[in-house]
Amino acid sequence: MEQTSHGRNNGTSVLTEGNPWRLLLVFSLPLMAGNIFQQMYTVVDTAVVGKALGVDALAALGAVDWLNWLTLGTIQGFAQGFSILMAQKFGAKDFSRLRQTVAASILLSIVCALALTAASEALAAPVVALLRTPEDIRPISMSYLRILFGGLPVVMAYNLAASILRALGDGRTPLMAMVVASLTNIGLDFLFVLGFHWGVQGAAAATLIAQCLSAAYCIMKIRGVEVLRLTKEDWTFNGPLSVRLMKLGAPMAFQNTVIAVGGMILQTIVNGFGVAFIAGFTATNKLYGVLEVAATSYGYAMSTYSGQNLGAGKVRRISEGIRAGLAIAMITSVIIAALMLVFGRLILSCFMPSEAGESVQAMDVAYRYLAIMSVCLPVLYILHITRSCVQGLGNTVLPMASGISEFFMRTGGALLLPLCMGETGVMLAEVLAWAGADLILVPSYFYVMGKVRDRKSVV
Repeated sequence: MEQTSHGRNNGTSVLTEGNPWRLLLVFSLPLMAGNIFQQMYTVVDTAVVGKALGVDALAALGAVDWLNWLTLGTIQGFAQGFSILMAQKFGAKDFSRLRQTVAASILLSIVCALALTAASEALAAPVVALLRTPEDIRPISMSYLRILFGGLPVVMAYNLAASILRALGDGRTPLMAMVVASLTNIGLDFLFVLGFHWGVQGAAAATLIAQCLSAAYCIMKIRGVEVLRLTKEDWTFNGPLSVRLMKLGAPMAFQNTVIAVGGMILQTIVNGFGVAFIAGFTATNKLYGVLEVAATSYGYAMSTYSGQNLGAGKVRRISEGIRAGLAIAMITSVIIAALMLVFGRLILSCFMPSEAGESVQAMDVAYRYLAIMSVCLPVLYILHITRSCVQGLGNTVLPMASGISEFFMRTGGALLLPLCMGETGVMLAEVLAWAGADLILVPSYFYVMGKVRDRKSVV
């Protein structure tokens, strides 16, 4: 095993020493800022489309939102799964195996990205029809998806590069990448949609160009990290290592796929309520990312923290870390919920066209949905902290089970609750999905930690 002392170098951070509260906050704040910038260009996309192109265009994006998330979630699942082993090898200071893991992850990611791109382009049209997307907005939806799906290899490149950096404790480079991407995307949105009048295709093209820049920035940074200077030997195919990586990445990708399929079933029900309801639902869904931006960041921090401390054999610190993470998450979720309840209508108005009629109906739908999610936000934050901790400990099967639980709760709620509660029932289905995941994840954490303690006592 190759071992060297490695505190903080080239932006990487060791999370095996120091106060867990401070470490998690310091590590997650750059991630949070990066996620905010990432959400900014999603929100600006939606705002520009809604304001400039009207309710139909806004509904067209929302009608296929979960289909787009299916591909993104699959990519993120593989990238995050691969990074778990990287964090463990970095925490153990086994840099030789770390480099081999990075090289194998790159090769696997190329194969996954190409396969996903081919499948997405081939299945887009039949799936859009299956989602019951209204005929009058279906061509707009397809134009948007074709461009995004063509850029999936770029999305994979960014997510893998960012995951590698986060595994080494570097949350600042992904932040800078998102700042560059966000500002680029916003500028191109105005140029392509408002200036060149390219419609939703312009919004999709702006997003793709921005993702290219963020991927290039992260890759450039990785090339400067000393412990990641890959040699010819690192690229030698390693069957057992590749299998181990797929055992970590595939369950996470499958977990996100199952969640997305549940969301697509939910979307078919939403699409049956008409264009105004779809538009309002879409506006709030675009804020969903803003609601969970801190939770996602804390989750990345928790995964890296638990992975590095497991690699270092510091089991007690993992328990201390999740307690700190949950406390930070609860405080944050309450603050965000209060802000959304007070300023929600003002924020949502940025997405709505100025004309009355369907816009008024869409606003009522959007704020009602936002209020329901805001009140229940602590449930979502518990989900992210516990799931990420369990994944960082090397178990991606139980989080996958939580994704299946989400699927049944989301689809069951969406199918049954509207029968007695109408539109509100559709909105509650999302909260039920969070609760269903928590019912699996909280016991899973105690189970996995018990196994970790048993292994340490035997050693």
